[in-house]
Amino acid sequence: MTSSDDRSDHRRWVARALIGALLLVGAIFGIDAILTHGHTARGAHIAEFDLGDLTEDQARAKLTGLTVAAHSPVSVRTDSGSAQIDPAALGADFDVEATLARLMDQPRNPWDRFLGMIGLSRDVAPVVSLDDADFNAALDEHRESLEKAAVEGGVHFDGLQPVGDFPSKGLRIKREAAKQAIADNWLSGHPIDLEMEPFSPTVSAETVQATLDGPAQNVTASAVPLAGRGARVIVSPREAGALVSFVPDGRGGLTPHVDPKKAREVLGDRAAKTESTPVDASFRLTGGAPVVVPSSDGAAVDWTRTAAEIEKLAVSADSRSGRVAYKITRPKVDTKRAKKLGVKEVVSEFTTGGFSGPSGENIRLVAEEVDGALVLPGQTFSLNSYTGPRGTAQGYVESGIIDHGRPSEAVGGGISQFATTLYNASYFAGLEDVAHTEHSYYISRYPEAREATVFEGAIDLQFKNNTPYGIVIDTSWTPSSITVRMWSTKTVEVQSVTGDRTDPTSPTTVEVPAGQSCVPSSGQPGFTASNTRIIRSLKTGQETYRHTRTVKYDPEPVVRCR
Repeated sequence: MTSSDDRSDHRRWVARALIGALLLVGAIFGIDAILTHGHTARGAHIAEFDLGDLTEDQARAKLTGLTVAAHSPVSVRTDSGSAQIDPAALGADFDVEATLARLMDQPRNPWDRFLGMIGLSRDVAPVVSLDDADFNAALDEHRESLEKAAVEGGVHFDGLQPVGDFPSKGLRIKREAAKQAIADNWLSGHPIDLEMEPFSPTVSAETVQATLDGPAQNVTASAVPLAGRGARVIVSPREAGALVSFVPDGRGGLTPHVDPKKAREVLGDRAAKTESTPVDASFRLTGGAPVVVPSSDGAAVDWTRTAAEIEKLAVSADSRSGRVAYKITRPKVDTKRAKKLGVKEVVSEFTTGGFSGPSGENIRLVAEEVDGALVLPGQTFSLNSYTGPRGTAQGYVESGIIDHGRPSEAVGGGISQFATTLYNASYFAGLEDVAHTEHSYYISRYPEAREATVFEGAIDLQFKNNTPYGIVIDTSWTPSSITVRMWSTKTVEVQSVTGDRTDPTSPTTVEVPAGQSCVPSSGQPGFTASNTRIIRSLKTGQETYRHTRTVKYDPEPVVRCR
C-alpha cells in the first residue's frame, strides 16, 4: 500500500518533469525565434512556391519573380464551362510588399511554429486586390461560356405577329466567392473553380401572356405617323414590329422598348430629309459696305427621344400620332458674334492681271470659292484646305504651270496667280505669314520676292489672322485681272521694300519631245532678290515688325520641242 509521502514525491517528480519539459520547449522555441528573426516563417508557401526561412531580400526577390506568373491568363471553371481571362481585365493587382509583410510575420501559435520546425508547410495567402467594376465586367464578357443564362420573360415580333419569350431559370457565378477564390489562387497557375448559384428571371410567364394579349396587339395594328420639320416620317406596322419589343422593367413587369440605333437604321434615310445643318453668319457687300447676313440654327434628329416617342405611341390604341424630336445645333459664328467682329473697312487690296483663256477660267473659279471667306481672330486660313480638290470634277481646266523648272500644262493652271494676289492682300493687311512658296523662276507680272505658288496636296498658301478683328476676303474678277480685298478694322500701316537683283545666272537649253506637254520657251536669266516688310502701328506710328525674305530664282530654261 502506497503511503501519502510516496504519492507526494511522485507528484513533485511529475511537476518537475513538466516544468523541465516546458522549459526545454520554451528554450527550443526561443532559440528558433532567435534563428528565424529577420526571416520569413518556416514552411511558408504561396501556391507551389516555397518561401519559408528566407531573408527579407531573398523573399522579395522570389516574390518579384512571381509577378511574371501574375501576367499569365487566369484559368477559371464552372459547371457550365471555362475561360481564360487576362488579369488586367479583372483589375487584379499583386502587392509584393504587403505579401512580404505577411511572410515575415512569425506564427504566434506554438503548434504552427512547431509544424514549421519539423518541415510541414503552411499556406500564406498573397495580398491581391481586384477592382470591382473591372472584375464584374470581365466575368460578364464570359457569361455565355461560364453561366447558364436565365431566359427573361419578354415579347418580340415576327413580322406583324407578337411572339412570347417565356422565362426559365439559370445558374450564375457567386461574385463575392469568385473574387475570394481568384485572389487566393491566382498565382497557382491551376484552374480555379468558381461556385455557382441558381437565379430566376424577374418576369413571370403570366406577365408575358398578359402582354401578348394586351398592349402587344396594338403595336402593329396601324402606322405611327411622326411630324418632322417640313415632312412626316411614317412608321409602318411592319417597321413598328421590327423596332418595338417588350423588356423587363425591373419591377416584374414588361415595358415597350425601341433601340435608338435600330430606329436610326430603319428610319434614318427618311428622317434625314427633315434635318438641317447650321449656317454661319456671313458678310455681303451692299453699297460698298459689308452687311451681316444672319446665321441660322440647324436641327438633327434626337434618336433617343424619338425612340421613346415611338415606344409610347406604338402601344396606344387611340392617339398614335407624334413628333420627331430634334437636337438644335448652333453655328460656329452666330449673328451676334459676327456683328462684333469689326468688319467695316478695306484694310488691304491687291490686283494682278495679264492672264486670259483657260488660266482666267481657273482663276475665276477659285476666286468665286474664296469670295466671302471669313477668317476669325487667331484662325489660320489655308487656300488648299478651304477650296478642297481643284480638278475637272470641280470645273477646272488645263492651263500653264511650271513643272520641274520649265513651262508645262496641267488641270488648274493659273491658280498660282490668284495665290499671289491673295498673298499680297494678306501681306499688306499685316497678317502673319504661316506658309508660302515662291515660283521656281521669276514671272514678270508678279512683284519680286513677294509672290506665291500653290499645288494641290503639296504646296499651300497659309496666313494667320493675328488681329482682334474678323477678316473677310472679297474677290473681284474680270477677264484680264483679279483683285483681292481684305475687310476688317485697320490697325497697321505696311511698307514693302524690294532690294536690288543680285547673283545673276544664265539659262540652259533643254530639248523636249514634241507634243502636248512641250511648251517652247526663249528662257530668261535667274537672280536673287529680297523683300522687306515693315509694319507700324496705325495708332502710335511705331514700328512693330520688320522681316526680310530672300528668294533665289532659277533661270528659266530655253525649251525646244523636237
